[in-house]
Amino acid sequence: MNFLDKLKTSFSGQESSGREEELLNEGDQEYVELDTSSTEGHRKVIVRPFTIEDFSDIKAVLDSLREGNTIGLLNIRPLKEKDLIELKRAINKLKKTAEAVDGDIAGFGEDYIIVTPSYAHVHRAKGQESMAEIEAEN
Repeated sequence: MNFLDKLKTSFSGQESSGREEELLNEGDQEYVELDTSSTEGHRKVIVRPFTIEDFSDIKAVLDSLREGNTIGLLNIRPLKEKDLIELKRAINKLKKTAEAVDGDIAGFGEDYIIVTPSYAHVHRAKGQESMAEIEAEN
């Protein structure tokens, strides 16, 4: 018995047999199974500190940024004291990756950089230095 027949039977006031009521109750119901084990919408954000002593140290930062759930707080002082050219190279690589994932990158203070994925934005107050100004100083 299809849906329309069930509807006609229920509105016509005809008495139905026990088997027909069973069919009405069971019916041709379709169910959508939901996967409740998925945590896609409930991912936690991780704010992770990194210390950049060498250009190769940015690989971990880039990997975590690409994963999309980590905000990186980078201490660049060790590399700044060691090699300014490598620092500029590292910052350029970070900027390109942040742009690629539609993220954000900003410097604060003289020794720290923050890199965020696409869902986060760094607030910039008036008078705050941009990454271009920081690179120009170094």
